[in-house]
Amino acid sequence: MMAPKDENELRHMLKTALACAAPVSIRYPRGKGLGVLLDGEAAVLPIGQGEVLHEGSDLAIVALGATVLPALAAARRLAEEGIGVRVINARFIKPLDKELLLAAASATGKILTVEENVLAGGFGSALLELFAENGVAGVQVRRLGIRDQFVEHATQAELRAIHDIDEAGILAAARGMLRQ
Repeated sequence: MMAPKDENELRHMLKTALACAAPVSIRYPRGKGLGVLLDGEAAVLPIGQGEVLHEGSDLAIVALGATVLPALAAARRLAEEGIGVRVINARFIKPLDKELLLAAASATGKILTVEENVLAGGFGSALLELFAENGVAGVQVRRLGIRDQFVEHATQAELRAIHDIDEAGILAAARGMLRQ
């Protein structure tokens, strides 16, 4: 999961996993990955800490892994239309970055989660649980991910388009939320 502002994000995540004294699960997707620079030293990231990649106050898109770059691309397209979208690279599913996510909900009132994972019991569900546990009300949340259905074999691009977790799907979902 590489964030454009730091081309070594994947290396940082791997080093963080290796430095962790507890069990760690790393999702290893199929297909081609984006190239990473092998210059410099990889850093150990604070466990459970996400990062804001793009500022905005109309909507927050919280993405993980391979969905971060299309979320960022969608936010940049919306910025051209005068819409301010905050993009958060959540980085970690567990533990959640409670402060960052609660602040995004408070600042925008609209949260769009994007994950290349099942929706039932996935990252978006964990975010809804976090909001419920912290008394967050009045925040519009929409989750994009793999619906509870049989998934056909296809290319990664085709599957991401089918499940609306590509740039076009993220744009459509964001625009739909902003119309409400």
